[in-house]
Amino acid sequence: MTDIADCRKTLSTAEGDVTIYSLKELEKQGVIKDLSKMPYSIRVLIESLLRQKDGRLITDDDVKRISSWNAQDNGDSDIPFIPARVLLQDLTGGAAVVDLASMRAAVADIGKDPSMINPLVPVDLVIDHSIHVDVAGCPEAQEKNEEIEFERNKERYALFKWAQNSFRNFRVVPPGKGICHQVNLEYLSPLVHCVDTENGKVAYPDSCFGTDSHTTQIDGLGVVGWGVGGIEAEAVMLGQPCYMKLPDVVGFRLTGKLKAGVTATDLVLTVVEMLRKKGVVGKFVEFCGPGYENLELADRATIANMGPEYGATMGFFPVDGKTVDYLRLSGRNPDHIDLIEKYTKEQGLWYNGEAEYSDMLELDLGDVEPSLAGHKRPQDLI
Repeated sequence: MTDIADCRKTLSTAEGDVTIYSLKELEKQGVIKDLSKMPYSIRVLIESLLRQKDGRLITDDDVKRISSWNAQDNGDSDIPFIPARVLLQDLTGGAAVVDLASMRAAVADIGKDPSMINPLVPVDLVIDHSIHVDVAGCPEAQEKNEEIEFERNKERYALFKWAQNSFRNFRVVPPGKGICHQVNLEYLSPLVHCVDTENGKVAYPDSCFGTDSHTTQIDGLGVVGWGVGGIEAEAVMLGQPCYMKLPDVVGFRLTGKLKAGVTATDLVLTVVEMLRKKGVVGKFVEFCGPGYENLELADRATIANMGPEYGATMGFFPVDGKTVDYLRLSGRNPDHIDLIEKYTKEQGLWYNGEAEYSDMLELDLGDVEPSLAGHKRPQDLI
């Protein structure tokens, strides 16, 4: 098999000229047979392997393997995947910080510089899981609860502050700022990274591993991401890939519009019921169809969040105009939004019709009725 030639190109954006690892160039080389037929989520994985191939952890053969994805059969081939960043919540994140601190202590014990131990990808730790509510029913409840929380867990917060000040690529979001998945959606995810390197700026899609099963909420923004265990997250933080089988991708074609009075909750319960009946464990689900543009991003994020309930690795929503509307609504930098739009269109990551899928379900949004979750399981809707 021939080696993959250089696929880098320059893209002009409002943030300046950036280097991209072009999927279209990879297609020209014949590594990708037809980019337009490839599921959008798989395109993100291909870019990741292409950009990070080093001949050791990720090789040309790995890039060719993921680029050979097809709707019929992908066998048992494994691919190495290193996401762009890691999202930690405070319960599992605390253990990760302690492990990194222990590594620094071990390095110091052998006479080396402990500051060489750092996460190799950006890491955000959001403090939300362990928060207690001691005060309620008054205007100052949040402020008082935060005061009690900081006093009660003084040592833990000292550790987190030390970690943020000591490690590169490590940020902490303090308590009281929101649930980690919503903070991730509204603030943490850049959707497209733009990183200064010694060879200039490089742009690439965001992707995320999180130590919470509902990390999948970020898929509603067009970010490939799902929940993993603490060991997998730490391995990625230290530059090791996660090995995964080439997934089947189930298309979910949407048509029509939601009726007046029908909420995102009604829709997600219907989607969960359909996908549980289909059986999508270990698979990607990708939403598409003429009704796709009728879903606001909040609705998409709600469906994506419920990935663990319908059993898929993730429920992915490709980038489109509604995504850009949300980025503006949530106060993202206009120059960066320009970069996102130009990058996703150039790379074929902007939604432009249905791809080829391993299987397909269809739902007319107009058929969704108001409903309640079942008393034991959400898919047993009433």
